[in-house]
Amino acid sequence: MGEIGGNDFNYGFLGNSTKEEVESYVPAVVKTISSAIQELIELGASTLLVPGDLPIGCSTAYLTKFMHSDKGQYDPKTGCINWLNKFSQQYNELLQKELHLLRDLNPAATIIYADYYNAAMQFYASPKSHGFRKGALVACCGAGGPYNFKFSALCGDPSARDICSDTSVYASWDGMHFTEAAYKWIATGLLQGTFTFPPVPKICTNRFNPNVS
Repeated sequence: MGEIGGNDFNYGFLGNSTKEEVESYVPAVVKTISSAIQELIELGASTLLVPGDLPIGCSTAYLTKFMHSDKGQYDPKTGCINWLNKFSQQYNELLQKELHLLRDLNPAATIIYADYYNAAMQFYASPKSHGFRKGALVACCGAGGPYNFKFSALCGDPSARDICSDTSVYASWDGMHFTEAAYKWIATGLLQGTFTFPPVPKICTNRFNPNVS
């Protein structure tokens, strides 16, 4: 399954929708994902990996859009916006509850939840220990500003000339997407099973070695 829901929230939050408006269509997003999973299973899919939402309160674009002088809105450890991350967590909880119901309805299928939120939070909480010497919040490619991000001059625009020389020390590429280094941390966490439920290695072991419990 693709990351259904991400752009629904992006268009809402980064547009002119209120927090309450975006929250109101979370159930519809979850139900759409659920329906797509069920349809794929009925078509013969036996293993599906379903990602949750990333911590949008740590996103460079969101940090720029919702920049505020009230320091109480920010997590002092990560610099991320608390209420936006709470939104992501609540959405992920609803999604996981729906996946639990789908597993009960389809016991022969393997439905894996990919915990994008905590996979990314590992380097937001401790960027330097993950190799991000420039931090995890500032974009590599942008047009200046506190987070090197401007909606009026996105990466690729002729005026977006502030481009880093080493992407490996940045977690954010263009304010909306990660660098390869950040994606590697996320992918490694998922494949090793730390941020998947059920853990991917256990599924592979059981599938190829059915006598191993």
